[in-house]
This record gives sequence, structure tokens and C-alpha cells, in this order.
Amino acid sequence: MSLVESQLTPETAVYRQVVPAGDGWIHEVKQGQVFRIVDLEGNQAADTLFFNAHDYSDRYSAVDTIREQGSLYLTTGSELKTIHGHTLMTIVADTCGRHDTVGGACAMESNMVRYAIEKRSMHACRQTFVRLALEWGGGLEKRDITHNVNFFMNVPVTPEGKLTFEDGVSAPGKYVEMRAEMDTLVLISNCPQLNNPCNAYNPTPVEVMIWDV
Repeated sequence: MSLVESQLTPETAVYRQVVPAGDGWIHEVKQGQVFRIVDLEGNQAADTLFFNAHDYSDRYSAVDTIREQGSLYLTTGSELKTIHGHTLMTIVADTCGRHDTVGGACAMESNMVRYAIEKRSMHACRQTFVRLALEWGGGLEKRDITHNVNFFMNVPVTPEGKLTFEDGVSAPGKYVEMRAEMDTLVLISNCPQLNNPCNAYNPTPVEVMIWDV
């Protein structure tokens, strides 16, 4: 855990947008810009995909990121790697301290497996990802929805190698901030999950900000 506060202020951001609970957001962050996600009310999970903005096949890889940094969790100093070994973004500030990159995104199918058959109809992050990818166009397709980061989400790994979804470790106003090392397409599903304690069973909004620095 590496807690580092940013010197940037919201008033100087060139872009600000609140993403409502259960909704999504897609935007291109240019090389050199700084991108922040704010957990407005605490313990919300912001499921996030990253792509090389000029080659969507070169996308975020949890495997390469974990291997290169030697840690399952992301925090200040972590570099988000692509499947081709490029660095998309570097986390430069983090007031939460730990973010999951192995738990994946909730889907209608996983809702049935984890919780109950009747949960299948509940909205899930994968639906948001697919909808926004198709709306964005430019060759981004359903098959491009692969590894994601779960910012602010607490997913401990047990000694036996199992994942557990626990109460969040974030709080109102906590944020994570990244510097784009290349032009990066960012796609967020502000998780609508109502079945596990990571968000106290109550999805809430997040805010995204971008600075030219």
C-alpha cells in the first residue's frame, strides 16, 4: 500500500464528469494527460478497461501487469501494461492504497454462479462494457472486453488461491490518479452490483477528471 496525494486541484481540470451508479463512461486520454477517478461516497467499484487508442488489440493485460510489478494489487507506482508490453498508464497518486486486478467484471452468467439463478436478469458490468464499446465504434467490439481493473474494490486472495469479495477499503473522496504514457482509450463501468458487500450493497457515483500537465 502506497498512499500518495496529488498536487492537482479539481478547479484546474480540463475535463470533469460524474458517472452515476450503474452507468458507464468512455473517453480517450491523451499521452501526458493525468486522469483521476474519485470514489465520491466510498466503497464503490469502478471496473475499468484500457486500450492503446491507436490499436485496440493492444489492451490492458492483468497477467503482464502483475508479472512486471510482482504484486497482485495496484497502487502508486504501478504501471498498467498491455499484452504487447507497452505501458498505458502509471499510477502517480493514490489515497485508497490498493486496487484489484484479478476479480474481473461481473456478468449475468457470474451473477448466477456466485449468487443465485434468479440473479441472471440483474444488470452487470459486462453489459455496460459491451454497450459502450459498440457505441464508440472504431473497431472496438465485444471480443475486446477482456482484463479489467476494479478500482477501489477489495478482493483478497486466500493462501489457497481463492478470491473473496470483502468490504471495501475506500472511503468518500478517495481517489486514484494516473498519467497516460500513451494515447489511451478508457472505458469505465461504474459497477451496478447489488449482491456482494464491496459497496455495502449500494452502488454510488464516481467522478472522473483529466488535466493537461
